Amino acid sequence: MQVQGRIVVVTGGGNGIGKALCERFHREGAEKVVVVDLDRADAEAVAAAVAGDAFEVNVRDEEAIKAMVDAVIARHGRIDLFCSNAGIVAGDGEPWWATSAPNSTWQAMWEIHVMAHVYAARACLPGMLERGEGFFLNTVSAAGLLNQVGDAAYSTTKHAAIGFAEALAITHGDDGIKVAVLCPQAVATQMIGSVEEGGTAGVDGILTPEQVADAVIDGLAAERFLILPHAQVADYRAHKAADYDRWLGGMRKLRRRFGNPNL
Repeated sequence: MQVQGRIVVVTGGGNGIGKALCERFHREGAEKVVVVDLDRADAEAVAAAVAGDAFEVNVRDEEAIKAMVDAVIARHGRIDLFCSNAGIVAGDGEPWWATSAPNSTWQAMWEIHVMAHVYAARACLPGMLERGEGFFLNTVSAAGLLNQVGDAAYSTTKHAAIGFAEALAITHGDDGIKVAVLCPQAVATQMIGSVEEGGTAGVDGILTPEQVADAVIDGLAAERFLILPHAQVADYRAHKAADYDRWLGGMRKLRRRFGNPNL
């Protein structure tokens, strides 16, 4: 997948990783970058900078996603690459139990981190399958492969996002559909906020959104399913698979080191 000449949609494109992706795709020569965000002003500001289109969309709303996809296809003829990037973080709350987050937080995480990917695929797949090509890039986080200490709802829904991406790749890989999951650890965005040095997610350093965008360009070109801006994540994943109990013990040690982070 080369971005040059492509029609690209990025949700959560108004700031952070999404903004960096939009800017990088524009520099790579994308035919059009479509910036989608819950905040209209943010979407319009990024779109203006990349000569793109802006849409205000709540990704929890399937009809809103479908309407946006239909509008993009009507205007540009197709969508080549859909980047489902929107995400939120909340933390377990107090007391710091894995079950402390309210149902509303769990539901929001489920809808944004899982169902938004499903809605995007439902809307885009008919046109992609008809053309015999298309690419989905889902921003998932290393928490989907490992875990995020202090945020059970985030970790659980990110694991589910990996499962859906795998299913999408398995079901439609022979139809010309490519799928990738972007799994960084700490990135210097609004999501880590004021958490000192990125909390447990920042043990291997905090990347800039631009560095993550660099990794995405490389991953898309290689058509890798796993895009890991923090290379250490591959080793952690291997250790987890090799000895689950030891890995869980190491994660508990990490939790003790950082106290009870509410990241």
